[in-house]
Amino acid sequence: MGIVLPVVFAAFAAFSNALATVLQRRAALTVPQSDSFRPGLILDLLRRPLWLAGILAVIAAGVGQAAALATGPLSLVQPLFVLELPLALLIASLMTRERLPRALWPAVAGVVVGLAVALVAASPSGNRTHVELERWIPALAVSCAAVLALAATGLRKPPGRARAACLGAATAICYALTAALMKAAMHILDDGGVGAFLTTWQTYAFCLTGIAALLLLEHAMQGGPLVASQPALTLGDATVSLMLGVLLYEEHVRGGWWLLPEMIGIGLIVFGVFALARGGVSTS
Repeated sequence: MGIVLPVVFAAFAAFSNALATVLQRRAALTVPQSDSFRPGLILDLLRRPLWLAGILAVIAAGVGQAAALATGPLSLVQPLFVLELPLALLIASLMTRERLPRALWPAVAGVVVGLAVALVAASPSGNRTHVELERWIPALAVSCAAVLALAATGLRKPPGRARAACLGAATAICYALTAALMKAAMHILDDGGVGAFLTTWQTYAFCLTGIAALLLLEHAMQGGPLVASQPALTLGDATVSLMLGVLLYEEHVRGGWWLLPEMIGIGLIVFGVFALARGGVSTS
């Protein structure tokens, strides 16, 4: 099996998420902006066919992500979701029938090449199937506290870059936590069957964090420009997921001289993400 299956499943999930992002952002911009946290935003969006299509894409992405996490390490699967941003901009350019500016193609190459270099150099490994509760408690506590702090800070800001960045970062943590919990639930499903899956707390926890991520994402997309929210979301998800993979699942990445190409790859990704977010605002 190796890394082929998790990479294929993760790439499919990244494409589906990119499609969902484009559809949901276009739908979110058609409803009135809110100055505070508004659960009723989802009710408004339910009347938008584009948003409903985006939800179907989210479901497809969830299936692909679950399959990837069941077969590969968290620290390999989640960083591949960095591909969402270039894919989202390419999809958006096709939907609007506008060519992606030539100046952005080096940024697309930076993300793709940087991701490949970083992952090959890091060579994430390990696929632990069980995480003790005493490991989960501090991870959940710190993650939830960070999400609440970022969300509260963002919602106190007027619509703009600061608000979008804070909400994007909060969404990123929720996405990473959802993936970590989903991975545990998928291993329980594989070992104990549907009954065990439906009776384990991780299943309901990843559903709750997934719903929180969805709600925060809608407010992040409404709250400000893509140039602020998308880098926080894209880079934050990959970073937090890597940390959770190492701390919870005891996954390993290579150190020593491998750190040099890893840093080069990360630098290319950061350059590409910010360049694409800055230059892709009009097509998002």
